[in-house]
Amino acid sequence: MDSKKLRVWETLSRKTILKHSKFLTVESHVIKLPGGQIIPDWAWVIIPSAAIVLAVTEDKKFLCFRQTKYAVEGITLAPVGGMLEPDEAPLDAAKRELLEEMGYESSDWVNLGSHILDPNRGVATMHLFLALNAKRVAEPDSDDLEDQELLMLSKSEIKNALRAGEFKMLAWSAVVALSLNYLADEDKTVS
Repeated sequence: MDSKKLRVWETLSRKTILKHSKFLTVESHVIKLPGGQIIPDWAWVIIPSAAIVLAVTEDKKFLCFRQTKYAVEGITLAPVGGMLEPDEAPLDAAKRELLEEMGYESSDWVNLGSHILDPNRGVATMHLFLALNAKRVAEPDSDDLEDQELLMLSKSEIKNALRAGEFKMLAWSAVVALSLNYLADEDKTVS
């Protein structure tokens, strides 16, 4: 397929219809499709982007939380992460979240990519990272609202949790799967 033939949509105008807080803005866009069709009321959702980190300790334990989330039924497993502050680089946010929420630092980071949650409505970008050889350097100092318990899982435990659907948010499942895939590829090159 020749990508030169693909044409992008054009935003003709945008209007804010809800400015709820720094966590949520809703806009209505007027969009022009490549064929010339105009869509006068395209919904666009803006929430802050986030950095999501799966950390692995020096002794090969995977750090994650068992926690509750308002929009998740029951208990979920979750890697560490949080929203980017204004003008904060994704890796800086990842490092900050790992230290604040878990009390760990790492000097060995793998960027697993940036992924938009909804390509047609905006929503947010999730910046995914793997932190290798993480070391505990402080007590966690988290301001999170939800109850959470820090877990240290073996590779087989985290694989089984992923397969069982215990990471109940897409970005969390993605960072775990991409991290395991990266580590499997690294294991092949070391052998």
